[in-house]
Amino acid sequence: MAEEASQSPAAAADGDPLPEAISLAQGAADAGIGLKLLGGLAVRVICPDLPPRLRAGQDMDFACLSRGRKNVAEFLAQNGCEPDRRFNSLNGDRQMYFTAPSGRPIDLMVDRLNMCHVLDFRPTFTALPYTLAGMDILLSKLQVVELNEKDARDIVQLLAGVQVSNQAQAKSVPARGDDPPNPPSKAAQGPVLDTERFSRLLAGDWGWWRTVTGNLEKLPALVGDKPELLPPGAPYDPLAQAAQLLELARSVPKSMKWKVRAGVGDRVRWYELPEEVGH
Repeated sequence: MAEEASQSPAAAADGDPLPEAISLAQGAADAGIGLKLLGGLAVRVICPDLPPRLRAGQDMDFACLSRGRKNVAEFLAQNGCEPDRRFNSLNGDRQMYFTAPSGRPIDLMVDRLNMCHVLDFRPTFTALPYTLAGMDILLSKLQVVELNEKDARDIVQLLAGVQVSNQAQAKSVPARGDDPPNPPSKAAQGPVLDTERFSRLLAGDWGWWRTVTGNLEKLPALVGDKPELLPPGAPYDPLAQAAQLLELARSVPKSMKWKVRAGVGDRVRWYELPEEVGH
């Protein structure tokens, strides 16, 4: 399948967590179990032709849906992942923790990613076979209020490697086992950064809008200070695509809830400061 091919990572170096992570994601997909990559590893899967961001001691971050979390937990256990039973018993409705056979930590988010803002990934969970949707991965980075170089690099990578487009106009490749009535369009050959998903979230939540537009506005200066953030040979101009999203965020019609909160503005904090959860 074309979309799967676009998400097939190249052979990785020793010590790289990606082979173990993608093995779990592929095994789950083959078994019909909803387990999708999050974070920097997801960026690498979605942008396989760009130079990867590698760092020592990297966790494996996954997402699942609450209705399938028991099957996901069983699948991980069957594949040698040791659960943190106490943590999972207390927090399993929103987050679970495992240790992979390699000893790497696995964080598993259920239904939502709770950080500076809440990203509900249920509506787009099935968009891609091994990761959350491209826009959800981008939003998971753009929602960080205190943006660091790691997140900035992932944002630039996604904007350099994936087209900003309307998912509804770029037909999704059918799920495994479905026969398409027509061949997928050229735009459907891989992930896209879905403008409809982006617009809907930001038009309804001023806090999300404030943080995301602020980070998009910062991007040119960040790249100017650290030009090494720009991956060589990228198919798209990340700053041009960031500007496209910024203009969309400003022009999309806003909800009444958005307008009321906008009237309060920065006088009241619009984000949470996420705390590290102990395991």
